[in-house]
Amino acid sequence: MTKKNTFEATPEQITEWKRKHGSVFVIEVDGRRAYVKAPDRKGLSYAATVSKGTDAMEFNSAILNSCWLEGDAEIKTDDRLFLGVAEKLDQIIETAEAEIKKL
Repeated sequence: MTKKNTFEATPEQITEWKRKHGSVFVIEVDGRRAYVKAPDRKGLSYAATVSKGTDAMEFNSAILNSCWLEGDAEIKTDDRLFLGVAEKLDQIIETAEAEIKKL
């Protein structure tokens, strides 16, 4: 049986993170939590650079590390947990709806 660390942020921590970073998310996997902020352009650019645009795992690792606020550190080191979180990382990238009009 795997030990579950289950870090839980306080409401005060979450409020402070939101004040500082805007959107904050919790990703849960196998009883563990990762608290992350939405990536900014700098973080996305870094992830694209280190992954050379072709290594999805390196991209996900860079996004997780650059967006990590707090949580169960085992998520970063246990491949099974990391892969579970990696499947959800695309959902923390926030975009605005844009329109294009031909003039």
